Amino acid sequence: MILFYFQRLVEIFPFFLKGLWMTAAVSGISLIMATIFGLLLGIARASENKLLGGLIGAYVAVIRGTPFVVQIFIIFFILPEWGIQLEALPAAILALTILGTAFICEIVAGGIKAVPGGQWEAAASSGLNIYQQLRYVIIPQSLQTILPPLVGQYVLLIKDSSVVSVIGVMDLTRVGWVTVNRIPEGLMVFSLVGILYFVISYPLIRLSNRLEKKMATQQLML
Repeated sequence: MILFYFQRLVEIFPFFLKGLWMTAAVSGISLIMATIFGLLLGIARASENKLLGGLIGAYVAVIRGTPFVVQIFIIFFILPEWGIQLEALPAAILALTILGTAFICEIVAGGIKAVPGGQWEAAASSGLNIYQQLRYVIIPQSLQTILPPLVGQYVLLIKDSSVVSVIGVMDLTRVGWVTVNRIPEGLMVFSLVGILYFVISYPLIRLSNRLEKKMATQQLML
């Protein structure tokens, strides 16, 4: 019986590859957008503007303090009541971008705040404007603090992408549920789903570990 299910699983493996591609596409687009917006909001949150920092902080607190499945339900099911209709794929990308932006914003803000104040003073006394200070002095130094948790957050966002299956996006998790209806061998099916998620995430996990070791070594050398 197990051999029969295994043969069926091999037959529909291309279906899993399509799900893998969808997961990679949704996660990849969301990661790029979340990184851009998270960087901008993180810089703003680390600024001396208390009003702006407070508004961004409120956004971060709401996103981090509510379940992702609730957020995606609001975007996909509630926004149409206000005249904003999104298909499943754009809704999934938007929800993951909003989620990732909140976490990346905090990582970036924390990294910038970790840079000693004397570096800001030295950059300003050199005649650099705020943009040049960030680009040439502050951001390069803050990368030591930012990069390891940032890559780790990428892994978490990829795993969180499994939630988009609830609104019909044919990602890996959705493929798994559809397959279970055809092959009633849930352990085998979702073991394969887990392995494919691992295939996507493991290179980032290795990168995060290498960055942490590299940054730790550099700090010891200073």
